[in-house]
Amino acid sequence: MSNDDKKLPIIHSVETVARSRIFHVQRLNLEFSNGVTREYERLYSGSSGAVMVIPMLNPEILLLIREYAAGVESYQLGFPKGLIEEGEEPIHAANREIKEEVGFGANKLTELRSFCLAPGYLSHNMHLILAEDLYPESLEGDEPEPIEVVEWPLAKASQLLDRSDFTEARSIAALYILEQFLRN
Repeated sequence: MSNDDKKLPIIHSVETVARSRIFHVQRLNLEFSNGVTREYERLYSGSSGAVMVIPMLNPEILLLIREYAAGVESYQLGFPKGLIEEGEEPIHAANREIKEEVGFGANKLTELRSFCLAPGYLSHNMHLILAEDLYPESLEGDEPEPIEVVEWPLAKASQLLDRSDFTEARSIAALYILEQFLRN
């Protein structure tokens, strides 16, 4: 049976369990096609998703950012990212984010793919965008401190995997997706 043929569970109810400025936890009462019922909890995003951008200064140089990551209480190196604003297309959000976080806009933006972080309990979609043919342009963002921009040689991209400050799964996945895209 293909995934398309599989009958989705019936959602009997959805209730908010907790809510903060960032998080919205929901409880879902589900009934599966075999009659089994379960309660699931999820972090509900309620947004249009987010973008992660791979800015390439030129065909040999990636631009990364180093910013504070409260979840692991350290400064982390990764690709720029941010929420898609209401009514905004992912490509436009990507261009806005790199202007805010990296100080460049892009003449060429390519959506490589969309993915989710933890589909079992998180309703959040990330669009991975490659930004090329960059030009200097800055927009004011909402970051609490200036973000450090790091130039990284594409030829040494695999060395990022050995770094203790490059641990975000989405940035690691982005490297592999970029590598596959550039091979084709």
